[in-house]
Amino acid sequence: MISITAKVPLLDLNLVNQELDQEKALSLVTWSQATFGDGLVMTTSFGIQAAVMLHLVTRVIPNIPVIWVDTGYLPAETYKFAEELTTRLKLNLKVYQSPMSPARMEALYGKLWEQNDLEAFNRYDSIRKVEPMQRALQELKATAWLAGLRSNQTQHRQTLKRIDQQGEIYKIHPILYWHSRDIYQYLTANDLPYHPFFDLGYVSVGDWHSSRPLTADDSDERSTRFNGLKQECGLHLPQTPEEEESLNSSSL
Repeated sequence: MISITAKVPLLDLNLVNQELDQEKALSLVTWSQATFGDGLVMTTSFGIQAAVMLHLVTRVIPNIPVIWVDTGYLPAETYKFAEELTTRLKLNLKVYQSPMSPARMEALYGKLWEQNDLEAFNRYDSIRKVEPMQRALQELKATAWLAGLRSNQTQHRQTLKRIDQQGEIYKIHPILYWHSRDIYQYLTANDLPYHPFFDLGYVSVGDWHSSRPLTADDSDERSTRFNGLKQECGLHLPQTPEEEESLNSSSL
């Protein structure tokens, strides 16, 4: 559970979403800056479409803290892509990693991704992704989080609003209603690069051991992750029963 000491604006999410639901992505970023100020952060995975949100947000807030959770298992191409975008967009990048090294984790639990078991995947994600993310939000005193989630990516993301809450943190989703066409048009219009794995047939890319290209047999793009056993890594899911209840009530 994240404990926030900075003053958090009290928002009526139903009212705010009614007012802002149809706002353009750039307008929502501008509203977020005016509403949350220094408490606003954003995240990136340096995945296929990462350049879109990074460019969109830093146009308005050039020095916004950009949280990157580095699992230690990303493909070499992702690290190179991250370096390219960080330099080009002059990102205020904040890199967070698990205090447990990959070698130590494997010694204690084995290669969790090879166990092809949901419990093993969840343990992996908790160690390598969720704990570093929770710590990042705590240390940066975040009150609001800009995330590049899109509603057509997973079943969970279909339930999201433009502005949600995860625990005490507000979540803002500027490109929630964008489709692949919108992503392509934005990349092209702004001469932005996409992840090099896109040319290899990947539509989503995470760790080297748990991502693969899209095939004709896949029902959706997230089937290419986690051996198809799960759609979410845990970063964007409620972490406590109270957070689950809060999310459900805001979706009514």
